[in-house]
Amino acid sequence: MNINQELLQFYIYKKIIKKKQAEKILEDCERLNVSVREYMLAKEYTTESRELPVLGGFYCMPYVEIDMLDIDKSLFDLFSFDFMKRNKVIPVWMNFDGTLLIATGRPLDCFAMSSISSQLICPVDYVLVPPGQIDRYIDSIAAVLSTSAALDDLNTEGDNALFSGKKGEGEGAFLEGDVVNNPSVRLVDSIIKEAVPYRASDIHIEPFEKNVKVRYRIDGDLQERAEFPINSYAAISARIKIMANMNIAERRVPQDGRINLVVGGKPYDFRVSSLPTAFGEKFVIRVLDKTSFRFTRDDLGFTEEENAVLDKMLQKPHGIILLTGPTGCGKSTTLYSFLKEVNKAEVNIVTVEDPIEYVMPGINQTQVNPKANMTFSAALRSILRQDPDIIMIGEMRDEETAEIAVRAAITGHLVFSTLHTNDAPGAILRLENMGVADYLVSDALVGVIAQRLVKQLCPACKKRGKTNAKEMEILGIDEPISIFRPQGCQFCNGTGYKGRIAVHEMMYMNENMRSVVSREKNLEVLREAAKENGMVTLWSSCKSLVEKGITSMQELMTLNME
Repeated sequence: MNINQELLQFYIYKKIIKKKQAEKILEDCERLNVSVREYMLAKEYTTESRELPVLGGFYCMPYVEIDMLDIDKSLFDLFSFDFMKRNKVIPVWMNFDGTLLIATGRPLDCFAMSSISSQLICPVDYVLVPPGQIDRYIDSIAAVLSTSAALDDLNTEGDNALFSGKKGEGEGAFLEGDVVNNPSVRLVDSIIKEAVPYRASDIHIEPFEKNVKVRYRIDGDLQERAEFPINSYAAISARIKIMANMNIAERRVPQDGRINLVVGGKPYDFRVSSLPTAFGEKFVIRVLDKTSFRFTRDDLGFTEEENAVLDKMLQKPHGIILLTGPTGCGKSTTLYSFLKEVNKAEVNIVTVEDPIEYVMPGINQTQVNPKANMTFSAALRSILRQDPDIIMIGEMRDEETAEIAVRAAITGHLVFSTLHTNDAPGAILRLENMGVADYLVSDALVGVIAQRLVKQLCPACKKRGKTNAKEMEILGIDEPISIFRPQGCQFCNGTGYKGRIAVHEMMYMNENMRSVVSREKNLEVLREAAKENGMVTLWSSCKSLVEKGITSMQELMTLNME
């Protein structure tokens, strides 16, 4: 029995595939001359996260997440960054007996293992780690070193005589060639590229009287990353504007621009916004990976019960499904995941967005452009003449947009959109306040999903403990239970949290709710009716995550204070 056959038998044993599938997989692998593992991943019989623990068991190699490893960075001198990234390996630590532990993402790469053995004179042990995690870790270390080097150069060399502007062109008229080799330029490039492995959603570059601060928004919170002298800021500002195709001579009014860069082999879109302040222009850069929208409902935190309700909503042939919540709570991401599900060859999907955040194949996406009088309402009127089956409106901002959307839903279209309300029942009153008649709201609305993002506890350092009296009172329990609390470690930058997960409040519009909506204007009455109809509140959803050890009491309290 060859290695492919043995591996297939192990996949059957682990219930990843069925016995009747194995013969066809083996035939295809021999015909295409690929390994069983490559074939199964390509054909989506399994995923990397599900398959790697199985491979670890097959090769008697422990499987771990990289966050659980205490990596000794001094060992990085053993291999180049290029070698580690190409072969998906990271040296972890040296045991007391002189054995080097290495994390690998490719347990079948005998060539890489032979290369490592030939370079080292010590014994080597391996643990299996997802290769994507290895890439992100190496990128983060390389980016930190790059930024630190640029900061050292900036502080050492200074920024004297940075530019050679021509007289008569006005202050701040610079040439790109004058700045490309400057320490400030290298610093800007490093700061922008470093944001990706840090998982930053936004970069804030803020000038003050004597210095400039750089902060990253990570998991919803701003974290300070760097600080440098104010005398370098002219070059930094010019470099950002040049990269974003903004007017470098204009400092008095806000500007918007866009930077496209390839980081770690993937194209990223950085949306740049400038704002004049007392000490110079502040820049905020939104980080967006436009090519890798692979979110599923499980990734977005939907539970089994919520998925059952959502299935009923998405099966409706027409009506409005609304996502509500504050700015930055992931409403657009959730809407895109819905569009991905309903995107089939037999339906025509058209969107109107501001801006288009993810490009999705098979979907007609329209960008709002107020300067050309292309508003949400104007675009929506045109979309209705494009024979759409499904319409996605980035946001209902005015009465006209809401009115057109509701009438589109009533006349046979499935409409997705977002609103800014605190909870799901509040969306009903918001639509009525925007001028939509209550009977239209009742007829058109399929359901409302309120969403918030809460921070997930760092798996490497979260600490289990019993609830105290105050926590028991908040949770509404009589007996102590075990929950986890944040601690802080090197993997979460001392915050105690790593990543975020969505919590939802889902209000499904059945006949009972429609009758209540058509006659009731009181928010509390609507909320109670929705609960009686099966709606689980945001607070209750977050409470269950606390009890499961996914998030903390502090995050639960942020919902309670809204």
